[in-house]
Amino acid sequence: MFGFGVTELVLILVIIMVIFGAGKLPEIGAGLGKGIKNFKKATTGEDEIDVTPEKIEEGDEDKT
Repeated sequence: MFGFGVTELVLILVIIMVIFGAGKLPEIGAGLGKGIKNFKKATTGEDEIDVTPEKIEEGDEDKT
């Protein structure tokens, strides 16, 4: 996993706990999880925008 060993991951976790405190960890984890979920959703293309023009019927035309 990105070339990190167990020791490096534990060290990073300890540093994060010192900086943010144990109380903020669930909030940070939830935000990170939502970010990863949105990134995966965006890369799979589930939320593609349909840009095909709709058929305009007679009488519904805009008078611009």
